[in-house]
Amino acid sequence: MLAHCSPRRAVNVLHRPYGKVNPRSFQRRTFVSIETLTNGFLDLAIALPLPPSFPPYSTTIIICTVVSRLIWTVPFSIWAKQRQRRAEEEVIPIINSLKPGVSKLVLAEMQKAGVRGTKEQIQAAHGKRVKQLLTTRQKQLFSEYHCSPGFTMAIPIITQVPLFMGFSIVLNRLSQAPTPFDSESFLTLSTLAHADPTATLPIALGLITLANVESSRWFMTDAQRERQEKVQKWKEDRIARGETVIEPQKIIKSALRLISVGRIVVATMVPGGVILYWVTSATFGLVQTWIMDYWELRRKRKLALAPAPSKKAPAAKQ
Repeated sequence: MLAHCSPRRAVNVLHRPYGKVNPRSFQRRTFVSIETLTNGFLDLAIALPLPPSFPPYSTTIIICTVVSRLIWTVPFSIWAKQRQRRAEEEVIPIINSLKPGVSKLVLAEMQKAGVRGTKEQIQAAHGKRVKQLLTTRQKQLFSEYHCSPGFTMAIPIITQVPLFMGFSIVLNRLSQAPTPFDSESFLTLSTLAHADPTATLPIALGLITLANVESSRWFMTDAQRERQEKVQKWKEDRIARGETVIEPQKIIKSALRLISVGRIVVATMVPGGVILYWVTSATFGLVQTWIMDYWELRRKRKLALAPAPSKKAPAAKQ
């Protein structure tokens, strides 16, 4: 390379710090990569054999959304559901079976150590120690069965955010003038390059997101409802005694409800192509949640109706 450079340019190349990146060249490469994706999207919209009555760019957005979710996010969601199943059907039953033995063991240790106090103090100390031991064992079992709840909950977020952000950036870039998105309307969108003037799609997005949050109660077995009612009664009793009860699930649900409202506000300010992608993705996620929860409900009902394995009576001694 240096043989074809001028002496001054050769000296500059030789004295350039190793590993230094030119910000302008990096920006050009990033810009070209986005341009490549946008051009590929436009070429795909033209190449797809769509009926003449179908708007090409809107239809391509919907097709790309569904296909990308089927290929990328659905397999990870199934994997997360399998991890959740192992936690509920293998780890939790083991912990429940350990509770009586751990309770007796802790009580014996407290009696041996001569712990004294009021009945309430002894019960509180006993319950705290039992909870510590069971929590430690539960974490060990989660690790052994590869079903840690934290990672299981993070799987959908980790897999969906890059796809969601990337496609939104591409569509936002395609909406900048001059763009063919100006020549196409869809539903309440006057053009794909401008925001929805009626705010119909943003409101639909918020309602779909809210339905996804609330639908967890729609596919519950009788045993789950009964257990939830018992937990709620236990919490109410603790609150009545003046104790502080932290409910993470309610906090998360409240935050998700606020996010549903916030998505409406943000969606009123983005181009039509982006909001169409968001609505399509949210609808796909809602249908996916319904299908997976329905299959899980049917599976649990079949397990509940299945006859328990009969225990063989021990043979009589001769």
